[in-house]
Formats: sequence, structure tokens, C-alpha cells
Amino acid sequence: MSEFVKIVEVGPRDGLQNEKQALTVEQRLNFINDLINAGLKSIEVGSCVSAKWVPQMAQSDELFKLLPQTTDVQFSLLTPNIKGFETAQAVGCKEVAVFTAASESFTRKNINCSIDESFEKFSDVMAAAKAHNIRVRGYVSCIVDCPYEGAIAPEQVVKVVKRLYDIGCYEVSLGETIGTATPDRVQKVWQACLAELDSKVLAGHFHNTYGMAIANIYQSLQQGIRVFDSSLAGLGGCPYAKGASGNVSTEDLFYLLSHMGFETGIDLEKLMQASQNISNVLNRKSLSNYANAYWQTKCA
Repeated sequence: MSEFVKIVEVGPRDGLQNEKQALTVEQRLNFINDLINAGLKSIEVGSCVSAKWVPQMAQSDELFKLLPQTTDVQFSLLTPNIKGFETAQAVGCKEVAVFTAASESFTRKNINCSIDESFEKFSDVMAAAKAHNIRVRGYVSCIVDCPYEGAIAPEQVVKVVKRLYDIGCYEVSLGETIGTATPDRVQKVWQACLAELDSKVLAGHFHNTYGMAIANIYQSLQQGIRVFDSSLAGLGGCPYAKGASGNVSTEDLFYLLSHMGFETGIDLEKLMQASQNISNVLNRKSLSNYANAYWQTKCA
């Protein structure tokens, strides 16, 4: 039996929040339904933050209430503080995410506080999540390079990742935020983390600024990582990292995994239709190499 790799689809949140065009709740719901139809089982729906700061994520709680009542798909919301957590809890969300970085400068630019202060904000969220049996996923940005500080030591990454795990995050996603990493540097980060933590609680989140995302994911697979975040059509980017292009596309990730013999549970035809649909809604070309090649072949 083929080994399973879990794909966490972050397009509806991490993807759309960095697109210039803000979609309606109905358009976002259609996008998520397309993802469910394609077989994705872990979907980041939105973010419980102020619409003033992230207008693309406005009404994420209203969107969550409209999701299909299914037990085999894990829906999550990003909750930066206790107020966001309470909003997510009120609509029945059973998984939330918190985020920090391995870089002090990036953390201050991103969430206007130090790394230590970000953990202070998490304490109320973690306590409330434990009391209400809600799972918490952690994100760590800048695991290789920071746009403000340059190279980040693997030891610093481990320190933050382990801290998130120790306070109760069931899984920690390591973000290669600006896409400058190469496989040799990614390997060093994983080796440092795996000396302290089990691979089962770690996930990879790669950006494709320099076309290295798939190579870095391949390296991650070699290190035993079996959970990856991706965004359909390569949606998104990072507003705090100049020039950082979108997340690795779900289509390209699927192509790599399926041809290496891993199981994903994804229906290819439905995934490609979902990719085409969201690209049409946003009136932009997909950033997925596989999707573009797929449609060229179909139209030939």
C-alpha cells in the first residue's frame, strides 16, 4: 500500500489574503467546495483578523458557517489572538492556527511584536483551545532566510518550533517564506528539528520565488516529512517579503507526490477543474507549471 502524504490546502486563506482582488463570501465558498470535491481533506478556510487590516479575509466567520457539514474534512481558521479564537469558536471551528517567526525582525513587521510577545498572546488561545477540545496548528515563518535579517540559524528555528509544540500545537508548519532556500539549506533545518521532534508533528510550507519549492519539498520528503501546505494555482505570496511569489501550487505538489508513488486522495480531473475555476474568478493565469502544461496538452 502506498504511503500517504497529507496536503493542507491554504489557498482560501494564505492564498487569497495576498491577492489584490477581494472575493465575495459566495466566491470563496465555491472555491472551497471545489477543493472538497477534488478530494482535499485539510483546508484553511480563512482568518479571524480585522477586515481593516486584511480586507480579503472579511467575514471568514460567516463563510465558515456556510461550509458543508462533513466529518471527513478538517476546516481551520487562523486566529492571531484570543479575540480571533473566540470568533472561530463561536462558529463551531474545531481547528485554529497561530503564527510566529524564527526572525525577530519579521515578527515585528508581521504582527507588531517580538517572538516572546507572540507567545504571550498564544497563552490565552492555547488555554481556551484545551478547555474546548479545539486543535491548534502552529506556523513558523522565515525558517531559512528573513527579508530583514538574512540567514536564520537552524538552531533558532528549532527553538521556536519546539516552543510551539511544547505549548500544545499538535503540528507545526515550517514556512520558507521568501523562497530563497535551496535543498541543502532545507536539509540542515530539518535535521536540526528532527533531532528534537518527531517528523509526524512537522509540516513544510514552501514558496516558489526562485523556482525551488518542489526541489525543497523533494528534500523534505527524503528527510521523512509527510505533511505539506500548498495553494491551488500558486495563489498568494507574502506582503512582508518583497518579491516573494506564491505558495507552491497544489497541482505541482500533486504531480511530484503521485509520480513518486505517494497517495494523496486527490482526484486529478476535479483538481484541475478547481484550478481553472479559481484562476478564471481572479482573472489571472495559474502559477502552476503542471496546470499550464496540462491545459496546453488538453487543448492541443
